[in-house]
Parts: sequence; C-alpha cells; structure tokens
Amino acid sequence: MTSAIFTPGMKTGERAKAVLDVIARDGRFLAGGPAELNTCMRLHVRGFLDRDRKNHMLFTLSARGQKTAAIAGKGDVPPAAAAADVPVGSRVCVSRPIESIETGKRLRPVDSERVAALMVSIRELGLRTPISVFGAAGDATVMLSAGGHRLEAMRALGETMIDCFHESGDALDAELWEIDENLARAELTAADRALFLFRRKEIYLLKHPETAQHVAAGRARHGAASDKLSFAESTAQATGQTRRTVERDTERGARICDMALHHIRGTRLDSGVFLDRLKLVPEERQVLYVKAALEEEKRKAADTKENRKRLSEVRHAVRLAHMAHVTQGGTATAGKLTQKFPVIYADPPWRFGVYSEVTGRDKSPENHYPTMSTPEIMGLFEEIGSPAKEDSVLFLWATNPMLPDGMKVLEAWGFTYVHHWIWDKEVAGTGYWGRDCHEILLIGKRGKPVAPLPGTQPNTVFRERKTAHSAKPSHYGDVIDAIYPGVPKLELFSRNARPGWTGWGFEAQREGEVAA
Repeated sequence: MTSAIFTPGMKTGERAKAVLDVIARDGRFLAGGPAELNTCMRLHVRGFLDRDRKNHMLFTLSARGQKTAAIAGKGDVPPAAAAADVPVGSRVCVSRPIESIETGKRLRPVDSERVAALMVSIRELGLRTPISVFGAAGDATVMLSAGGHRLEAMRALGETMIDCFHESGDALDAELWEIDENLARAELTAADRALFLFRRKEIYLLKHPETAQHVAAGRARHGAASDKLSFAESTAQATGQTRRTVERDTERGARICDMALHHIRGTRLDSGVFLDRLKLVPEERQVLYVKAALEEEKRKAADTKENRKRLSEVRHAVRLAHMAHVTQGGTATAGKLTQKFPVIYADPPWRFGVYSEVTGRDKSPENHYPTMSTPEIMGLFEEIGSPAKEDSVLFLWATNPMLPDGMKVLEAWGFTYVHHWIWDKEVAGTGYWGRDCHEILLIGKRGKPVAPLPGTQPNTVFRERKTAHSAKPSHYGDVIDAIYPGVPKLELFSRNARPGWTGWGFEAQREGEVAA
C-alpha cells in the first residue's frame, strides 16, 4: 500500500499516528520496511492492530483499535476499514478466569521486580493492555502466549478475572507468538536472542519444512514453487532486524547448549563477544567453561570490593588525623568574649550523621574545620561569655536537615524566631529526601532590637552560586551592614574578617580583628 509514510525526525507517536491514518483511509497497512514494521509491531503487541498470518507485513485495525479510535473522537472507522476482510485468528478481547489460563514452560522467566512495578501501575490505572492467549473464548482452559508479567501481577493483586485477546492456533503457534513478542522488545540480551531465535527456527521448520535449506534447493532444481520465505527472511521481516543479525544470533543459539545460555543470562558474561568465544568450545565442555568464567568474574568482583574497602580505610585514617589537627587548632584559636554585641551573625559548624563512618565522611565538614554537636552549640554562649546584649538580633545559619536544631540553638541562646532568609546556591548538592540547593538564615530577636526601616528590608531570597565548602556569600554581611550601620557586630565561627566586625572562631585569627 505504501512504503514512505515516515519522514526523518518523526517521533514514535507520530509514526504510530501515520500508520493508523493509513489504515483508517485504506482499511489496512502494508509495512514497507523495518521502521514501519517496528511501529506496526508495537501497536500489534499493545492490541491496536491485527497482523495477517499469511503476510506478516500486512496489518489491520483490531476491535480494540476501532473502539479506541471512536472514543478518541475520530468518529466511526471509514467504511473501507470496516469492510476489510478480518484476518484468520482475529483477536477478540474478553474477560476470563485467571485460573483457566495455563502458562506452560516459558522461554523467559518472570521477573519479580517487573511484576512488582506492574502491580503498582495496575492498582492505580487498571490493566491497560490485555494479555494474549491461544484458544477460543468458550474453551475451559487456554494457553498463555504473551503477557506473563501482567498475568502474575493480576494474580498477586488477588484478581480472579483478566482481559484476554484470544488467538487461534496450536501449541507451536502459542510459543511462536511468545517469541515474536519478546523479539520485538529492545531489552533482550545476547543470550536471550540466541535462545529465542534458535527455538523460533525449530518451530518455523516444523511448520514449514519446505523452507529448509537443502529441501528448498532441491525443490527449486525441480521447478517446484513455494511462496514461503526462508526462516532468516521471515524472521527479519517479523522483527525488523537485518537478515545478517538474525543468522548471527541463530547460529549462536545452535552452537551453544541451552544450559550454558541459561547460566549466562543476566550476568556480566551476557554479551555477543563472550558468546562468539563460547561457541568455539566443544558443546560437552561449554557448561564447565561458563561456570569457570563466572567464578573468575566473582573473584575479580571480590578483589575489587576488597580493594575499595582498603582504600576507604586508608582515606578514613587520613581524615581522622586531619580532623584531629583541625580540632586542636580550633580549640587553640577560639577563646572567651568580654564584649557584648547588639548584632550577632553565626554560622555554626553542625555535625552531621552518616550511614558509614568509614565511607560516608568523604565530604564531611570535619575535613575542613572542627565541628560541634547540637548540645555543644546550644551551650556555647554560656561557655564563651554570653556575648548578646539585652536588646539584640541574631542571624543564624541552618541547613535543611538541621533546621529543628537551628530553632533549638536560637532558643538556647535567648532569642525568639521572627523571620528567615533563603540563599539559593544554584547547584544541587546532597540529601536523603531531596538534593539540597539552598540554606536558611534564621533571624531571632532578644528584647527590643531595632528592626529595618520600612522600605529597606531586603528580598528574602538571594541567588548566588556556592564556592568553597560552607562559605557563605558576602551579600548577607553587606545587607546586615546596611541595616545596622556603625553598630558593633560579632561574627561567630568567622571565616573571613569583615571591616568593623569582631570575628570569633577557628579561622578568625587569620586576618582582621579577633575577639578576646
């Protein structure tokens, strides 16, 4: 019917719509290449299209597709589509008891994690895509062909009925259907493809023995015609893969025993490179070869893990030594205060909890300055001489996880919370519940301090990219200077001296005035 309905750059949804538009107009769609076939197969697996059993490139709108088109506001399907011949094995969606569906031996085992994810989706949205079974709607039992994960999810949710598309065919047709549905997926591994394609070839030759290589050649020499494609050509059309890819994957499945492939599936050895190496090993030795290779992979992984552990322990020892040096230096440089101040600006060295003391302190503040526990910070004023005047204001930095601790410190130092400002650091950092990209500057008052004049209040959010560890923008010191010009100010845990301010803390002595 067509061979060039797709244009470069079309998205998946646009391609699907183009196919459905052609079917709505002509009643059917004949895929003209791998891209069109892949789009049709996706719609087919989801139940929107029926696939002709004689011509695998020919598709028509399914009963579900017609219903969906009408619901979407497209109106009735054009007469050409409605009058189109319904292909043999046309799918009809009905609800049937889950207990009446036999799963048989599946080529691909059910993944429990995928079932769990589907359970969440089905619980919220319902089963959006029916499963496929072989057998008539009135049969007491039918055989599952596609949708094993959906079936198990519905069973786990306690459902007793499930929507099914019924197909006609025998056990080989059911297995072939399962294989083709899996081959249409992108997440198959090299071992999966080898297993599926070799089994597909076995089934195909059982159903179409005249396509076997030597048989087909003999028939051709005697002038006997056959309209059946070879296995490689048929599979290439059905899956959208090249003939060369189909032949390569099939050869791997033919030359590697099933047990070896099952051992490999989902491991680090599940690659085309390893399979091509394995197929050169005599079949009776392949399982032993794979087991030995897997043991070697485990040994390498264990060695790598042990090396990482040792490196973490060395780094931990170095950090402990550095932290001890920083703490000693901090204790030596911070002393008592004899002066009292109406304005105090503080950036406490909060001590954070981590999951592992060995591996969790790579970005720890202790690598840069001595930290303090919340009770230690709460008792600081009493220790250093209560530096706040009766009428004073406190600007106190607190991080997201330490916000409750910040409020406790505010109260312990004798201040009442009145407001807060936000520093937007532009770059997201770490965090368990969210990646922190801001810090909070709490504002508390004691007594009756002077508030900013109306019209001079700053915006509560300031945006500036973060720099050195824990360093705060000079913007906040400038704002405090503008609000309280000429007023004595104390910066606790000072990093850089500011003109006219008194600095106290581990780094305060580096330059400028130091509290004494």
